[in-house]
Amino acid sequence: MPQGISAAAAFAASTLPLPDLYRRVERHIPPFEWLMLADDVEAILRLKRERNAVILAHNYQTPEIFHTVADIVGDSLALARRAVDTDADIIVLAGVHFMAETAKLLNPEKIVLIPDLEAGCSLAESITASDIRLLRQRYPGVPVVTYVNTSAAVKAESDICCTSGNARKIVESLNAPRVLMLPDEYLARNVAAEIPGVEIIAWHGHCEVHELFSAADVRSLRETHPGLVVLAHPECPPDVVKAADFAGSTAAMADYVGARRPPRVVLLTECSMSDNVALQYPDLDFVRPCNLCPHMKRITLGGIRRALEENRHEVTVDADVAERARLSVERMLAVR
Repeated sequence: MPQGISAAAAFAASTLPLPDLYRRVERHIPPFEWLMLADDVEAILRLKRERNAVILAHNYQTPEIFHTVADIVGDSLALARRAVDTDADIIVLAGVHFMAETAKLLNPEKIVLIPDLEAGCSLAESITASDIRLLRQRYPGVPVVTYVNTSAAVKAESDICCTSGNARKIVESLNAPRVLMLPDEYLARNVAAEIPGVEIIAWHGHCEVHELFSAADVRSLRETHPGLVVLAHPECPPDVVKAADFAGSTAAMADYVGARRPPRVVLLTECSMSDNVALQYPDLDFVRPCNLCPHMKRITLGGIRRALEENRHEVTVDADVAERARLSVERMLAVR
C-alpha cells in the first residue's frame, strides 16, 4: 500500500474509473477530481490507439497529463532526442510552441499537434531572427549558440542549439574563444562561470518563471526548513544558482533527487516539476515555493483530447526555415 494512503482510501481508489492510472496520481488528485478527469483520460488513450499517436510531455506538465496519458516525458533535450525515435503517425506536444516546432523539425513527415496555440514562452518571444542577423554583423565570425527555447526562425539563423542540460558541453564543443549564447541571459552567465576561458556574449532574455527566484528566497528557505537541500534551474539568476546546493536541468534535478534522496528538498523551478517528482518519491519532503508557468498550464487533458479528435492545432514550419533550423538542432543532438 502506498505510504500515507489508508486502507479505506485505497479501497475507494480501486472503485474509481481507471484505478491503475489513478494510483499514480492519488497523492495529488482527490477522488472527486479524478471522476471529472477520467473521461478525458479514457478518450485520449483510445484516440492514441486509433490514430497511432504519441504524446510528448514536458516535465512542467501537470501530473494528470504527465503520469496518465504521456508516452514520452522529460526535459527539452530528452523530448527532442526521443521525438526522432517514435514510429507514431501523430505527435501531440504537451508543452509550449517552440517544443512542438522542434518536434516538427525532427519529424517533417509526421503530423505534430499542439493543444493550444497560445502556449508560448517568454524566452522565445525575447528574440527574433532579425536580432540574430544584426548580432552577426556586430560580432562577425563569432558562433551563435541558441537555446532550444526559441522559434524555428531563430534556430534557422543560428549555428547550433543547446538546452539547459547540455549548454556547457555545446559551448565547449565549439573550441571557440568567444561565443554568442542566446537568448537566456542567466543561462549564459551561469555557463560562463563554469567555463572561464571562454567569453560568452549574452542576450537580455529571461524566463518569467525562473527570474522570480532570488538569493534572499534561498536564505529564507534554509532558515525556515533546517536541513533543506536546494536545487536550482540554470535559468535562475546567478546568485540563486550560487546559493543552491545543485544547479541543473529539470532532468538533472530529478536524477539528483533519485540518486541522493535528500530527506527535505526544494526545486527552484516550475510548480508541476515538483509535483511530478514528489509523486515518484513519497517518502521525501518537498518544499514548494514554486512559480507557475502560465503557458504550460494552457495545456489540459481536454485540450489534448480535442487535438486528437479534431487534428488541432497542426504545427507547420516554412520549408526553407525548417531546413536551416533542423541543422542547428541536429548539430546539437550530434554532440554527446
